[in-house]
Amino acid sequence: MKNKRMKIARIEKDFSQEQLAETVGVTRQTIGMIEAGKFNPSLQLCIGICRALGKTLDELFWEEEDEE
Repeated sequence: MKNKRMKIARIEKDFSQEQLAETVGVTRQTIGMIEAGKFNPSLQLCIGICRALGKTLDELFWEEEDEE
């Protein structure tokens, strides 16, 4: 499942994929794969992304039934 909420939060924060990747210590490709739904990040990485974007785990990563 694509992570549209993460992408929207990143854009609202005016971060490029590269900037977010550097902030959380991963590659730009990893951020792109998370946003595309092709990579399942660890809890530690999810927390780092949330902190960088000023969001909660629920706001960025909790799957709701109507989003499927």
